[in-house]
Amino acid sequence: MSTFNYKKYRPFPPVNLKNRTWPDKVISKAPIWNSVDLRDGNQALVEPMSVEQKLRMFKLLVKLGFKQIEIGFPAASSADFDFCRYVIEHDLVPDDVVIQAITQAREDLIRRTYEALEGVKKGIVLIYNVTSKVQREQVYQHSQAQVISMAQDAAKLVQDIAQDYPQTDWTFHYGLESFTGTELDFAVEVCDAVTEVWQPTPDKPIMMSLPATVEMSTPNIYADQVEYFLTHINNRPSIILSIHTHNDRGCGVASAEMALMAGADRIEGTLLGNGERTGNMDIVTMAMNLYSQGVDPELDLSHMDEIIACVEYCTKISLHPRHPYVGELVYSAFSGGHQHAIQKCLSQYKEGDVWEVAYLPIDPKDIGRSYQQLIRINSQSGKGGMAYVLEANFGVKLPRWMQLDFRQIVQKVADENGGELTPNDIWDLFENAYLHEPDDKGADVSALQKALFAEESEIDTIGEADLIERIKAASKTVLQAHFGVDVDVLVLETHRQLDKADAKVVCFAHLSCNGERVIGCAIHDNTLTALLTAVAGEVRRYQRTVAKKQSAPVCQ
Repeated sequence: MSTFNYKKYRPFPPVNLKNRTWPDKVISKAPIWNSVDLRDGNQALVEPMSVEQKLRMFKLLVKLGFKQIEIGFPAASSADFDFCRYVIEHDLVPDDVVIQAITQAREDLIRRTYEALEGVKKGIVLIYNVTSKVQREQVYQHSQAQVISMAQDAAKLVQDIAQDYPQTDWTFHYGLESFTGTELDFAVEVCDAVTEVWQPTPDKPIMMSLPATVEMSTPNIYADQVEYFLTHINNRPSIILSIHTHNDRGCGVASAEMALMAGADRIEGTLLGNGERTGNMDIVTMAMNLYSQGVDPELDLSHMDEIIACVEYCTKISLHPRHPYVGELVYSAFSGGHQHAIQKCLSQYKEGDVWEVAYLPIDPKDIGRSYQQLIRINSQSGKGGMAYVLEANFGVKLPRWMQLDFRQIVQKVADENGGELTPNDIWDLFENAYLHEPDDKGADVSALQKALFAEESEIDTIGEADLIERIKAASKTVLQAHFGVDVDVLVLETHRQLDKADAKVVCFAHLSCNGERVIGCAIHDNTLTALLTAVAGEVRRYQRTVAKKQSAPVCQ
């Protein structure tokens, strides 16, 4: 029998919630954010953070704008205890930041937690005990009555010990372990029992946490659980409801968002989703989801590369290149169709407009990224992508008729290499294909200039459009006489290099030489020189190609 046996599992039961309201809700403001990077994130690491790494992470969280930070599990670890003391004693906790410490509902651990937090201006003490059916019955053999008694005893102890530290503004926090595996009515009963001890008011609320310690259902069922809980507990106005989702089913962010729609107030998670098993809820992704919908996330994520560098340094976990919003490749398009759409939209976008760019949910510049790496070139790329790379990196804007020609050159090299071509690779191909200048460039340009203009002073009085028309009109006579080739100038276009302080004139030439079409380009400080160099260069290239063919040995 196959070991891959789905029959050993059963579907998670739906919630009997007939009048659910959360599906019609819209998230219009940021939740209270609580970072658990220093506790949940840290305990999930193969190598826990050093003091230096913890300090770096803590300072980053403060800089980003977190007002609540879980500092650790000080009663379970001397490292966590010492770090907690360090930030308090060195006055590193800003007045508007509240630090939280978590502990199991045991007297010795609760007392140790208060010792760790001594002297802090504002502190949250989070106690938890097992409530889930599986752990309650199979791991600890506790009855529901025993669980309730343990929770109330711990709540009373937390309340009593807090009086020994009157200098601190305390908030009491109770969490169910694990809410998703706890019968809903029992979860409500336990929390009501704790609330009865703490006697919160709207002016002095407590916190309740409904963690998806293990993600067990689809996000909509989790939202139903949250709404059911909130519509059945006592004294809802005096409770700040906190959500702590994990990512076992890959839906941690979705579950947190739906829980917020269901009435939750506070979201716990980590930067970039580090955490046990498949990870915690990714605060960066959820915050950026709000941002992309025009909602202020109340976190400053504008310097994303700094955030990534800190998280990678502290966790020793590399970021996936396709991580939502922040991965190296998420704003890169290799597909020709995607590149064309992005290029078209960006060419029409003006600063201050509402952001509507195909394939890009946000403006990469908002998080410190540039447009330079939006379009990446490989064998799947189209002409628009190559044109964008030249324009964005080198200020050369290819006309459409030239894009078609250049695409064939790039495609051939990309197919042969099988990998990505860098912007410098693209420029080298462009330069080799079109920017070659005739061996006797000076003589060609000088001779053509004399043939087209009887007086050199006339050049200074004629505009660019007239220069182009004169070259095109005289092509069949002047150019044929000079090169001995039947030349017809089909198109001449120029522009100044874009976004360049020392912008030069870029000239594109589309010619017919003895009936064969050729394409060239030249870049020069002087407009006339650029025009004549582009034309002369292509005719000379045509002549070299013909000569090479004629000298090639004939195979019999």
